[in-house]
Amino acid sequence: MEAPQHSPDSSSEECTVLEAAPKNSCPLHPNKVSDRFCQSCLCSLCEDCQGHEDHPSVDLDQGLNQTRVQLQERLRALQKRQPKVSEALSQVREILQQLTNQRAAIEEDVQSGFEDLHRQLDVRKSVLLMELEVTHGLKHKVLQAQMESLAGCEGDMSTVSAQLEEALAGEASVASLAEEQELGQRLEQLMGLTVRSDPEENDQLDLILETDALRKSIHNLGTIVTTSAVASQSEAMGAGLEQCIVGHPASVTIVTRDKSGGACKNGNAILSAEVFTPDGSIVDGEIVDHKNGTYEFVYTVPKEGDFSLALRLYDHHIKGSPFKLTVNKASDVEVSPSTTTATNSAANATPSTGSSDGTKRRGKSPGQKKKGSKRASSALGTPRRKHQNPIEDDLIFRIGTKGRNKGEFTNLQGVASSNDRILIADSNNQCVQIFSTAGEFQSRFGVRGRSPGQMQRPTGVAVHPSGDIIIADYDNKWVSIFSSDGKYKAKLGSGRLMGPKGVAVDQNGHVIVVDNKSCTVFIFQIGGKLVSKFGSRGTGDKQFAGPHFAAVNKNNEIIVTDFHNHSVKVFTLEGELVLKFGSNGEGNGQFNAPTGVSVDQNGNIIVADWGNSRIQVFDSCGSFLSYINTSADPLYGPQGLALTSDGHVVVADSGNHCFKVYRYLQ
Repeated sequence: MEAPQHSPDSSSEECTVLEAAPKNSCPLHPNKVSDRFCQSCLCSLCEDCQGHEDHPSVDLDQGLNQTRVQLQERLRALQKRQPKVSEALSQVREILQQLTNQRAAIEEDVQSGFEDLHRQLDVRKSVLLMELEVTHGLKHKVLQAQMESLAGCEGDMSTVSAQLEEALAGEASVASLAEEQELGQRLEQLMGLTVRSDPEENDQLDLILETDALRKSIHNLGTIVTTSAVASQSEAMGAGLEQCIVGHPASVTIVTRDKSGGACKNGNAILSAEVFTPDGSIVDGEIVDHKNGTYEFVYTVPKEGDFSLALRLYDHHIKGSPFKLTVNKASDVEVSPSTTTATNSAANATPSTGSSDGTKRRGKSPGQKKKGSKRASSALGTPRRKHQNPIEDDLIFRIGTKGRNKGEFTNLQGVASSNDRILIADSNNQCVQIFSTAGEFQSRFGVRGRSPGQMQRPTGVAVHPSGDIIIADYDNKWVSIFSSDGKYKAKLGSGRLMGPKGVAVDQNGHVIVVDNKSCTVFIFQIGGKLVSKFGSRGTGDKQFAGPHFAAVNKNNEIIVTDFHNHSVKVFTLEGELVLKFGSNGEGNGQFNAPTGVSVDQNGNIIVADWGNSRIQVFDSCGSFLSYINTSADPLYGPQGLALTSDGHVVVADSGNHCFKVYRYLQ
């Protein structure tokens, strides 16, 4: 049976229209039209709907519009929140990438470290085998010669004995007399020989291979260090957040916590602390790791005013950071003896070295006051007249004021000089500015950011023999390489460095990086491969406390300023200490936190003394020679320092937001 066919005029659309539910039909009663809207149940109502008699209702259109308005508000709130979620996603993705980079870097360190140990073991094995061969050879030669001598004597004796016995066995005659006499003479000769019957050497060849201590050391070799601390849960406390006095050390205790708010029990978290002065410069301080999840930040502010203290954990502000600080003169604040004692104790705190004394001294709860001896405050000013060099080393010129334009600076740090150019790391302006040795502005480069080729906080600058410009970026935790005209080329140290401050180049073209945060000196090839590293946090000869800058002398030795240990140290490329000089104070050859360093052609060492606001000159053995006289235009917190091609000293006068060039007398 054929299916009925529709005529062109009888379309299915007509049937659909007839069967479609009316507009605004009730969801529960399709044949009824909804004309009301229940505000309690948020649904449409028709005349047959029950159970809503006590609920407030409005006209359907009004209710639908109200619902849409509410949805639009929620949509706007969601859209407003979305960038924060996107930013958080970006941060977590970046941290995840950094975690992966750290894992790769540590894996490379483990591989290279154990390969180096294998090489050292192979070398030691070869040395021992060589010593064995030489010792055996010497003993063997002596015994072999003695054996050959005895064997010859024994053979002669046997021969003469046999011949004489044969002659004596025959009948005595005149004919045999001559032969017997000859044999008798040979017998006398043999009897007269001095023969050593005892061996001239011994057979001792022993091996002492004490492996137990080595096995134990290998068993404990290396530790993977981490912490579960997060910035959002960590907090700060202490007198340094409430009352600060000009020239007096202030102390802040940071308690790290995990994502659930639980207190972390171990140290090694990466913390950074900055005190920003009203004019934008930064006050340096020291972070002490108590190794129990708490940390202490000790700082000294040189002048009164309103300041800002930023405390960051893994580059993120902790609770309440940045903190607003008000710094007053001592005469304006009544200081109790207990407060003075606590702050002075904080100032004298030294980085933990794992000793029982340090553990006992720092094992108290956060904020607990500790007794300590009083320490003299920093003298941020011109050296006293009795310390001045009687030779007048005149200021040639100064360049710069505070600002962001060409020739202006905000917290300039590192300085380098090469090919009649002076290069300045303009830290808070995130750029490098280049001048002629006559002080004429030539160019600048740098874009703020955290991507390769950008700068976040450039602190150190050096020039490679190839002409490339090397920049230490403290906040980006890497070293950037730019061409001589400021074009980005590469970066090195990412995933290894924690806070690079100063850079230098040795005679092999290697890049020397002073990592302020990890208290380590890294040596890289220009291509980025790690050659070696040395140093750790502490007060020992081969340790640092906040090292700043470095220079290389004609012996290819590395000179490092040890900021909080108030000393200058000279090392070989292998990290062996060659020389150490300096102590805390204001006298000749003493320092209050040294920063910039350079070496002249005679090997004399020039050091910027940050806390004493002066420049000192030492010979190659560390003996004090003189000051560069800066009294005409006093320095204020000098940082980087370098020698120009025409033999003058250029220094970054950070507190005055300028750099100065002095005539240098050698």
